[in-house]
Amino acid sequence: MFSRLLTPKWLLLHLLVAALFVATFFLGYWQLTKAEAGGGAVNWSYALQWPLYGFMGLWFYLRMLRVELTRDPDEGEPGAAVVLYQRPRIDTSGDPELAAYNAYLAELNERALGQRSAGHGR
Repeated sequence: MFSRLLTPKWLLLHLLVAALFVATFFLGYWQLTKAEAGGGAVNWSYALQWPLYGFMGLWFYLRMLRVELTRDPDEGEPGAAVVLYQRPRIDTSGDPELAAYNAYLAELNERALGQRSAGHGR
C-alpha cells in the first residue's frame, strides 16, 4: 500500500516538501531578525506568515498523500469497458441530401472496418 509512495517521483517530492517546510522556518526567522532590528509591521507579519505557509503546504501535501493512498492504482488505465468502436448514427430526419451523405459515410466506414478485420485474420 505504501509502496506507491516509494517510487523515485514520490521520494523526490517527499524531499522537496521537507526542504521547503524547513525553509519556511528559516525565512520566518530571518524576517523576525529584520523585525527586531526595527523593520516595522511588514517584517513582523512576514515573520508569522512564513511558518504558516509551511504548515499550509504540509497540510496540502498530507491530503495529497491520503488521496494517492486511497486511489485505485488502475484508475485511468484503459480496461475492458472501453468502447473502441460505435456504429455511427445516421440522421434520416430533415434534409434528404444529408441523410444520403451520412448513409454513404456509414457505408465507407463499414467497408474500411471490413478490410481491417479481414487483414487481421491472415
